[in-house]
Formats: sequence, C-alpha cells, structure tokens
Amino acid sequence: MSLDVSPALLEQAERGEVDEADFVDCVRTSLPYAWEMVSSLVAQLKVDGGEFADNQTPPPDEQARGQLLRALASDAIRGALQRHFGVRLAFQNCHRVAVFPLDDSVDGTLARFTSIRSQLLNQSPELRDC
Repeated sequence: MSLDVSPALLEQAERGEVDEADFVDCVRTSLPYAWEMVSSLVAQLKVDGGEFADNQTPPPDEQARGQLLRALASDAIRGALQRHFGVRLAFQNCHRVAVFPLDDSVDGTLARFTSIRSQLLNQSPELRDC
C-alpha cells in the first residue's frame, strides 16, 4: 500500500521542505480506511473520555488491513498522525489500533497495552494470517 503522492508534494520533497499539513492530507486521501479508523477513535476518546479508545474489529478486507499496516508501521506516517490528532497511537495484530491522550497519567495503561503480555493475550487462531 503506497501513498498517492501529488506532483506538488513530490516537488516539495525534492526541494527538501515538506509541509506536514500537505503530507497529512496525502495520508488522509491515500489511506482512507486507516484515516477513518484513527479519526473515529480520536472522536470516541473525546466523547467517552477514559484512558484510551481502541478498535477490536478486523478490517473488512485485505486492502483495509494493508492501509492500517502502512499507516502504523511507517514512523513518518504514524508520527504525523499522532501530531495531527494530538494523541499517541498503539497497535496490536492487524487491526487493534488504540489512541491514548498525551496526558502522562495514562503512561501505565499505554505500557500495559503495548507490553509483551498484552500482545500474547491478544492472539487468537482467527488472527494468525492477519
């Protein structure tokens, strides 16, 4: 899953000056499933409060799964999304995306979510091929 980079954005990159807002827009339009997943979790966190909001529903197809993997496996994309939405992102398996506020008070919850133990407990036979 690659980004659909406009000629203007590519030109910015070639000059060495990339506007992050333009990059974020490229991510939004190139990876719409991933964008919607993150933005809906951010909205859920704002409405419901709490220490984090997460998704536990597998993507509807391989294209959507690829978008999540692309967005969250790329340091540049993940970092840009975190700065844009003002959250910290965490990821398990092929679909369990979570958003955490920037508040230090949830550091323990984030550490538990991203721990080896939590990763192992989030496994199931249905997710082996994801």
